[in-house]
Amino acid sequence: MKSKIILALTFFLVITAACAPASTPPPAPTLAPIIAPTVAPTIATVAPPSKTATATLAPGQTEIVLMTHDSFAASEDVIAAFEKANNAKVRVLKAGDAGKALNQAILTKNNPLADAFFGVDNTFLSRALKADLFAPYKAAGIEKIPAEFKLDAQNRVTPIDYGDVCLNYDSGWFSNRYLTPPAKLEDLTNTDYKGLLVVENPATSSPGLAFLLATVAHFGADKYLDYWKKLRANNVLVSEGWSDAYYNKSTWSGKGTRPIVLSYATSPAAEVFFSGGKATTPPTANVLGDDACFRQIEFAGVLSGAKNPALAQKLIDYMLATRFQEDVPAQMFVFPVNADAKLPDFYKFAERPKKSATLSAETIDANREKWINEWTSAVLR
Repeated sequence: MKSKIILALTFFLVITAACAPASTPPPAPTLAPIIAPTVAPTIATVAPPSKTATATLAPGQTEIVLMTHDSFAASEDVIAAFEKANNAKVRVLKAGDAGKALNQAILTKNNPLADAFFGVDNTFLSRALKADLFAPYKAAGIEKIPAEFKLDAQNRVTPIDYGDVCLNYDSGWFSNRYLTPPAKLEDLTNTDYKGLLVVENPATSSPGLAFLLATVAHFGADKYLDYWKKLRANNVLVSEGWSDAYYNKSTWSGKGTRPIVLSYATSPAAEVFFSGGKATTPPTANVLGDDACFRQIEFAGVLSGAKNPALAQKLIDYMLATRFQEDVPAQMFVFPVNADAKLPDFYKFAERPKKSATLSAETIDANREKWINEWTSAVLR
């Protein structure tokens, strides 16, 4: 789950227990950002990142710059604890959505704008590694992290969090119509669900790309377009981004007509969290069949050529440690990779699929543009 899913990542909705229209929506996970074009832009087309002001340093303090996407979030006290322990000042440099931030980092790698980078996920990981963006560093505590999250044997990046892009459905809508909600991807081609689904465009949306990859993983690269053609025949609606799909097209937002929307496995939990105590159970649920959700893993790393590499390494260690990891769920609506980190109470509503769809970073990198172009021709033209 934030923007990102961006990833800009506005993972926001206050609901009533009866699923009435909301006034303050819950933020999307950090894995929810709108992504940059899949072909890296030239320097001339890349806008400068939106920098935070340079911090005023106390005597002896060192500034460390963390470059990230717009939806990065951490509690002030959590950042302050790192600063105090290391006599440092953390400056967060937000550089757009996940794809744009990564492009910025690659294009400036010979004169890096920061010391560390957070926010590259497995859908763009190979691009970052091929660009030699990160310096190898084996973070403290990495040996305790499950192998499924460690995708780089050279330790150039460190896994920090993970989440699943999933289809959410409006529980009340289906209950009121005595209609069984979909349970797996194949169900969505059934005429019972005609005109009920809205997804995001994989060319302009991180969750949209993740769901496209889920269909490739499940049906195969030679069959996934057949599935999408069936969805098109079943009147699937395509939105440009997560916010529009979730807030403007869904039935529980009070604005739309689609009771099934592509979002995050943590979205139902976020609905409860942001209801201000009005909701004791989520108004939505997830489609959790095999490969119906795509697993996204988010990484951090020390930038090659960093001015303060030793301090950057300490920051990576800290992001993997319990204090920071326990801050992640309520700040960015994704799961910590550190199993020792305790989850907040409302995460009892945050479901995890038994079998998430996955593809190797190398496979994604080699085929991303091809699959998006094929999808565009089959679904939008």
